[in-house]
Amino acid sequence: MLFFLMGFMCSCTVSNQYKTALTSFEIGEYAKSITALRKSYTKIKDRKQKAIIQFKIAEAYYKIGQYRQAESYFKSAMIRNSGGTIFWLHYAEVLRANGKYEEAIKNYKAYLDSVPGDQMALNGIESAQKTQEWLKTPSRYKIENLKEINSNASDYSASYAGIHDNEIYFTSSRKGATGNEKSAITGELNADIFKSTYNLQKKRWDKPVIIEDQKVIDTFDEEGAASFNSTGNIMYFTRCRYSKSDQRSAEIFSAKQLLGIWGDPVKIKVGGDTLMAAHPSLSADGNTLYFVSDRPGGMGGKDIWFTTKKKGDTWEKPVNAGPEINTSGDEMFPFIRENGTLYFSSNAHIGMGGMDIFMAQKSSNGKWVVENMKSPVNSTGDDFAISFYSGEERGLFTSNREGSLKDDIYSFVLPPKVYEIEGDVINKENGLRINDASVKLIGTDGTMLKLKAENGQFRFKIKPQVEYIVAAYRKGFLNAKMVASTMGLEEGKQFQFRMELTPADTPISIDNIYYAFGKWDLLPESVAALDSLSELLVLNPTTVIELMAHTDCRGDEILNSEISQKRAQSVVSYLIAKGIQPGRLVAKGYGKTAPKKVTKKLSKTYTFLKPGTELTCSFIQTLEKDEQREICHQINRRTEFRVLSSDYREKFEK
Repeated sequence: MLFFLMGFMCSCTVSNQYKTALTSFEIGEYAKSITALRKSYTKIKDRKQKAIIQFKIAEAYYKIGQYRQAESYFKSAMIRNSGGTIFWLHYAEVLRANGKYEEAIKNYKAYLDSVPGDQMALNGIESAQKTQEWLKTPSRYKIENLKEINSNASDYSASYAGIHDNEIYFTSSRKGATGNEKSAITGELNADIFKSTYNLQKKRWDKPVIIEDQKVIDTFDEEGAASFNSTGNIMYFTRCRYSKSDQRSAEIFSAKQLLGIWGDPVKIKVGGDTLMAAHPSLSADGNTLYFVSDRPGGMGGKDIWFTTKKKGDTWEKPVNAGPEINTSGDEMFPFIRENGTLYFSSNAHIGMGGMDIFMAQKSSNGKWVVENMKSPVNSTGDDFAISFYSGEERGLFTSNREGSLKDDIYSFVLPPKVYEIEGDVINKENGLRINDASVKLIGTDGTMLKLKAENGQFRFKIKPQVEYIVAAYRKGFLNAKMVASTMGLEEGKQFQFRMELTPADTPISIDNIYYAFGKWDLLPESVAALDSLSELLVLNPTTVIELMAHTDCRGDEILNSEISQKRAQSVVSYLIAKGIQPGRLVAKGYGKTAPKKVTKKLSKTYTFLKPGTELTCSFIQTLEKDEQREICHQINRRTEFRVLSSDYREKFEK
C-alpha cells in the first residue's frame, strides 16, 4: 500500500508538472515552458506522450527564434510520432531558417498534401528557391555588427533620436537592466531601453547605459522598441506588463524629455485595455502612429495597424494596414520613413528564413507594393526592427544571423553609386608604363578633361547615363583610344583600361595574323587583328606605315621573298578595303632576311630566350630541343608594321 501511495503521488506530481508546463506554453511563456517540459519528459515513459512533449519543446524554440534547437527536437519527435499537420509546416520553416532548403521543400510539400493550397507553405517553397538566388546576388547595402554596443544578451530595436545620429536608443536584456526579474517568454532579464553615445575622440560607441535610473521609463516591467519624433524630444515605446491578475500584455506609452530628463510616461489609447499594442513608429510629421496588434479584425497572427492624431493627444480608431502588408503570419516592427515608405518584418511574406525585413511603397492606385530587402540586410535567420536616419540611406536593424551572439544590432549603409575609369598607359612593344602620357576624357554630356598619366597611371570620376571616349597620346607613339558607357547601368562600376601606345620608331608585331599554308591568303582568324590595326590607323590619320611580312630561315630565299611580299600586300589590300587611303600603306616582303630580335616581352614568355638575341638560323641550330627550335621559327614567321612618317595629311593637302 505504501509503495502504491508513493507511486500514485509521483504520478500526480508528474501530471501536475506536465499540466503546468502546458499552461506556460499556451500563454506564451516559452522559455519557462521549455524548462518545465524537459523535466516532465524525463519522468514520462509513454512513447506518444514523450513525442508530444518534444513537439511542444520544438514549437517553443521555434516561437522564440532558436531554430537550431527547434530542428533537433522536431526531428526527434517525428521519429517517435508523425505529429499533427501543423508540425510539418513549422518544421519546414525551421529547416529553411537553418539553410536546409531541399529538405524544407520536402516538408512543405508533405504539409500541402494535408492542407492543399496553404499560402504559408506555398510561400515557403518559393522562399526556399529565391533565397539561393538572393544570396548569390546581394544588394549594394553594406552591413556591420555593432560589437561595441552588443552584449551576450538580446539587443534589438535600435533607432536614432530624431536628428541626433550620435545617439542610439535600443532594447536590451543585458545585465544592468532594472531589476532581476526574468521574462517567462525568453528566459532573459526583463528588457529595458538603453542608450549609447558616439565618442568622436575614440571613434567608437560608448558603453551603453539605461536611459534613466529613476524607474520612470525603465521599470521592473519590460520596456523597448523606442520611436522618436523628428526633434528627438518625444519618445514612444512599448511596455509589457504581466501578472496573473492582469490580462494586459503590451501597451504603448509616450514620454517627453526636458533638459535631458524624461517625464512620466502617458499611455497612448489605441484600443481597449485588454488589447495588445506594441512596436510604435511615428511619422515624420507626428500625426500618424504605426504599431503592432493581434486585435480582432486583422488578417491573422500579429498585424500592423495605424492611427491618426486628433486634436490634442487623442488618436482615431486604428485601421489595419491591409492585405498587401498583413498576412496569416506575423507582421511586426513597423518603421515609417519621412518619404512615406513603410518598412516591417514578416515571417509569412516570401523571405529568406525566420523573420525578414520588407519595404512597402504606395502605388498610383493607392495600394502597397511590398518588396523583400534581400541579402545582405536579410539572412536565413531572424532580421527585424529596421530604422533609418532621417533623409539618408543608412540606419540600424536587428539580426540573430550566424556570427551574432543572440539578437544583435547591425548598422547598414547604401554607398553612393561610384563610376570611374582607372587605367594604365602601356608601351605596346615592351609592356612598360609610359610616364607623362596625356589622357583625354570626352563625354556626351559635354565633359572635356585632360591630365598627365603620372607613372603611366590615370583615373577619372565619371557620371551616370553618359558615353565617354578616353584617348591617350605621347610624342613618339601612336595614339590609342577606348570607350566607356554608363548608360543603363543600375550599379556603380569601375572601368579598368589598359591603353597600349604603339612606338613610332620600332617595328611592331601584329599578333594573330594567319595565312594559308605556303600561301598568302588571309585566314578568317586574322580579321580581329586586322580590324584593330585599321582602327589604329583611323585614330592616327596622318600616319604612313610599312607592312612588313617575314618568313622563317628555312626554304628557298627567292620563294620566301615572293611569298612574304604577297602576304604583306594581302594585308594592305584588306586595309584599303576597310577605307584606309592607299597612300598611307606600303607593302614590303623581307623573306628570311630580317630575323626577329628578342624583346623583353618575348623573353618573359619564352624564358630560354635572352633579350637582344637575334633569331638567326645559326642561333636556332644551337638549341638542343626540337620544341624550342620550332618556337623560334614561329616567332620569325611574323607580320609587322613600322611608322614611316606622321605627316600624310600635310603632304596630301599640298
